[in-house]
Amino acid sequence: MQTAHTYILAIESSCDDTSAAVLYNGKVLSNVVANQKIHEAYGGVVPELASRAHQQNIVPVVHQALAKANIDKKQLSAIAFTRGPGLMGSLLVGTSFAKSLAYGLEIPLIDVNHMQAHILAHFIDEEGFDKPDFPFLALTISGGHTQIVKVNSYFDMEVIGETIDDAVGEAYDKSAKILGMPYPGGPLVDKLAQEGNPKAFPFTKPRVDGLNFSFSGLKTAIMYFVQNNVKEDPDFVEKHLADICASIQYTIINIIMDKLKKAVKQTGIKQIAIGGGVSANSGIRSTLKDAERRYGWKTFVPKFEYTTDNAAMIGIVGYLKYLEGDFADENVAAKARYHL
Repeated sequence: MQTAHTYILAIESSCDDTSAAVLYNGKVLSNVVANQKIHEAYGGVVPELASRAHQQNIVPVVHQALAKANIDKKQLSAIAFTRGPGLMGSLLVGTSFAKSLAYGLEIPLIDVNHMQAHILAHFIDEEGFDKPDFPFLALTISGGHTQIVKVNSYFDMEVIGETIDDAVGEAYDKSAKILGMPYPGGPLVDKLAQEGNPKAFPFTKPRVDGLNFSFSGLKTAIMYFVQNNVKEDPDFVEKHLADICASIQYTIINIIMDKLKKAVKQTGIKQIAIGGGVSANSGIRSTLKDAERRYGWKTFVPKFEYTTDNAAMIGIVGYLKYLEGDFADENVAAKARYHL
């Protein structure tokens, strides 16, 4: 049902970032993200504080997205929003705002699965970025999720492997916390890893059947490793921080690559697309690019700003659903757990 001019306003509020974007026929005109610094003091996201911050941020963020896109709200064709998965309080803010605005403007409402959006971010019309062909394998890695998904078409996806405990982003942040780093620690581990020796300290990899992942054992191993060494030398972490970070990163990337290689072997699919906040990690990006040369894979890495939680990725799913005429009704409700 494409009209010549399709403008989608997208809203993302699944965790602690309030984001709004405007897409025109699959091209991003604006993508505004308001981060919440308030959680840093607590070492993690506090759901109650997150939903309050969304309430403060949502109107200015939407207003800014429309202004940057240089369009009036009356030009909008539809409103897309994150229905789930995520924090219930946060999702409710975005859901109720999207519903009220769509109702007021008398335009369609489109509900989007956040995890599907991380995968379909690759289909944003962005210069210099290739789009994968179907079928492809998507590796979705974030603070709350770790999945390998077989993507047959825009709306036909099958999870073939996922974490049985912690997500990879959680493993990074918790390891950083053990090392005394501030939250969120994942990007700091990545930064320091580039200065250290990845083989300085060998950590054991968990044995998990099939294509599933496990990261909680690694986190425990790091905790005992630090405790035992600090007993002998109180300055151990300080002296070896870059090497410890490099060794943690090396182990995490190895765990991911082992499963990806297995998935490629099982499915015969050599196109790999990554998404989710942790796909911003430089070690993971360079290892995947190396896999292209080494194994003949074709790897797809989205533009940096579309990897973390953002509304542009919600907008592209909204646009694709709009073309299908796949709209939500006014009774649509947020879902904290929402499977692909």
